Amino acid sequence: QVQLVESGGGLVQAGGSLRLSCSDSGRTSSTYNMGWFRQAPGKDREFVATISRSGIITRYADSVKGRFTISRTQDKNTVYLQMNSLKPEDTAVYYCAAGVVVTTRANEYDYWGQGTQVTVSS
Repeated sequence: QVQLVESGGGLVQAGGSLRLSCSDSGRTSSTYNMGWFRQAPGKDREFVATISRSGIITRYADSVKGRFTISRTQDKNTVYLQMNSLKPEDTAVYYCAAGVVVTTRANEYDYWGQGTQVTVSS
């Protein structure tokens, strides 16, 4: 069973960087496509990035393209989100998710982590 745990969130100044990690303690997520989403207070959960099972296909939201990079380890059980040039509008709870398709739609993912808070100060 997929059991996702995010880590790496925190408080950073604008322009800084953070790397989020998403580990699967069930060690079965290698068979899934993985995604990162975020949710700011009072807003809907929004797509950030996704990566295919092979790691070959990646997609990004326009708002993070060129600043964020999604990757996964060779054993495919850990997914990273490298976030550079952070902006205050990146402040949100970040969630990783696992699903059977490469998609930007949150409702098409089957498993979710509990989230990690990212706060970017101006």
